[in-house]
Amino acid sequence: MDKKKQKVCEFIKKSCDDLQKTSQTFQDIYNAIVNRNPSGKAYIYFDESDKQISSTYENFKDATFKTASKISRLINTAPGSVVGIKLKNSPRWPTIFWALLMAGHIPLLIDARLPKENTNNLLKQAGAQALIANDEETFICRSYRLNEIYNEEPDYSFRPDWANHMIFCSSGTTGDAKLMVYNGKNMVAQICAAYNMGEITNDIIYPRKTRILAMLPYHHIFGFIAVLLWYSFFGKTIVYPSSMATNDLIFAIKNAKCTHVYSVPLFWDGVAQKVSRTVSTIGKRKADVFEKMIAFNTNKITKKEAGLGGSKHIANIFKQRILGKSPKHCISGGGFLSPRTQNLINGLGYPLYNGYGMTEIGIVSVELSPSIEQRLKSSIGKPLHGIEFRIGEDRNNGNVEQTTGQLYVRSRICHSKEIIGGVLKNVDYSKEFFPTGDIASKDDQGYYFIKGRIKDTIILSNGENVYPDEIETYFKDIKNLNNVVCLGARLKGETEEKIVLVCEVDNSVTKEEVEKIYADIKSINETLPNEKKIQEILVDKKPLPMSGSMKVKRFMIKEAIQKGSDEFINFEKKEEKIISFDGYPQEDVEKTMAKVTKIFSKILMLPEFKIAPNAIWTTDLGGDSMSYIEMVQTLDKAFKIEIVEDKYGVLGTVNDFTKEILVLKYGEKTGKSNSKATK
Repeated sequence: MDKKKQKVCEFIKKSCDDLQKTSQTFQDIYNAIVNRNPSGKAYIYFDESDKQISSTYENFKDATFKTASKISRLINTAPGSVVGIKLKNSPRWPTIFWALLMAGHIPLLIDARLPKENTNNLLKQAGAQALIANDEETFICRSYRLNEIYNEEPDYSFRPDWANHMIFCSSGTTGDAKLMVYNGKNMVAQICAAYNMGEITNDIIYPRKTRILAMLPYHHIFGFIAVLLWYSFFGKTIVYPSSMATNDLIFAIKNAKCTHVYSVPLFWDGVAQKVSRTVSTIGKRKADVFEKMIAFNTNKITKKEAGLGGSKHIANIFKQRILGKSPKHCISGGGFLSPRTQNLINGLGYPLYNGYGMTEIGIVSVELSPSIEQRLKSSIGKPLHGIEFRIGEDRNNGNVEQTTGQLYVRSRICHSKEIIGGVLKNVDYSKEFFPTGDIASKDDQGYYFIKGRIKDTIILSNGENVYPDEIETYFKDIKNLNNVVCLGARLKGETEEKIVLVCEVDNSVTKEEVEKIYADIKSINETLPNEKKIQEILVDKKPLPMSGSMKVKRFMIKEAIQKGSDEFINFEKKEEKIISFDGYPQEDVEKTMAKVTKIFSKILMLPEFKIAPNAIWTTDLGGDSMSYIEMVQTLDKAFKIEIVEDKYGVLGTVNDFTKEILVLKYGEKTGKSNSKATK
């Protein structure tokens, strides 16, 4: 072992050994955090003028004590009461979290974006006595805004009375919620899961300047463990962007010189797509250099074959235009990572690894191999220290394990209690295995791979299993396609489940661009094996619904498709364009309708294909009363007519206005006609 790796190993193992010698409470974790490196930078953030501001662990310790004293005075409830935290990531978030524990309260971590109704449901089922949030609304329990807490005078006579539990929200923000309760021993085991990391890599945690971006929300297990808990325990610096906007994230990475960037696949897919689209516009010569750089950095060609693409200077030029030159270690977690994205990000010189975890089990594995070839296999690595994996239903038989099946996990990290539907229950997944609901496989070297969720697996009529996460990756790089989701669904009136691809496109796309998207999908689909071919292509008129962990909510889309919702447009089924418009020439009807549709499109800033002739301005198309008046006035001017105010609000669709314009121009017509209008 070289000296650098030995130093990393000693640093990690000593830190973990010292922690394990304590009582293993949250108080012990906190003491290790604030006392390891008091003068070290705990965090960096940017003010309104983008000036970089930092603070030390000593300052953090002082702020936490003062905040705990204020909370103790303000939140006058019994020790061990549950208090919700519903805040966006900021330097104040960890202060509030540790201060609540210090004041004897159990923090309940809630998504800052969660609506009031869902928040109240979580608060009720957790039995919360108070909430800390910056929302204007009132909730079912007393809520405190940050300014209210910080404006309180500190009580220097305050004596900490530590709580030793915290709660994550796993699922069910409506109905029966599923809440996971962790104690200090669970979190100590989670920290010490890093015990052997230094034997494999110098990069993930090392005893020198490390700055990690706080992009992942702390209410989520990935953000809390992999960013806040691990890196503050090891005395590193956490960088807070001024917002989650892409420009602000990149600004923070570059200006704070972030060495570590952890995020979900959606972010990494977005970076890869943006790079691919940019490369397509830079000219053949530069694009060729870029492709050779990617191939060289992923060990597919030699430096001689790469030419300019093998130059470190060229690599730095490309890096500077993306995330800068500082990132040394990147992780994707929380979902399936496209092999294309994995290849491109690693090829840019940003080492991107796969990690795995769940709210119920913590962070349990991450690919750590410095080998680029191993990294590009998209493995989630091997179980971390103190964690055991098994595949298949015979998990309790140590001599038998399937090569593919449901993944089961056993460790001291797993939650110790759970609250389901408001009922608290003790569990012990240090003795029995926890069923993850994920399909996994294992290779002959002991590396694990996640194929998808059991509930999302599409089972074809021939019994073949299809994993939608894999299929989505083939279509994600199509130009003008914002997002895609693949799922199995029975279309209304049909008896068999089909492989359905649902697309989200930007409202600025033209009719020609939509046709090109469809052609690209069909072209790619032709190259896929029969069992993976898309059988139905739909466009969602709205953005795809996303969860708090930035995953598409497949179940919501599936339910809407199977109910026959009209929020989807079928690429392949042409609607009958014409219904009866008695007395008017068909040519006039079609021209008028096309012109009205264009005006709707312009005012609503929607592509024409999203405007069905019978779609109502307000409820279906999202228009309001002001834009409605603007639209009517535009129609008046375009057709040289005057729609009377009595018809305002009565006319609401392209069909309605087409008929009204024809009546005003030609008079009321009756009798037989060959003309029709769109349904």
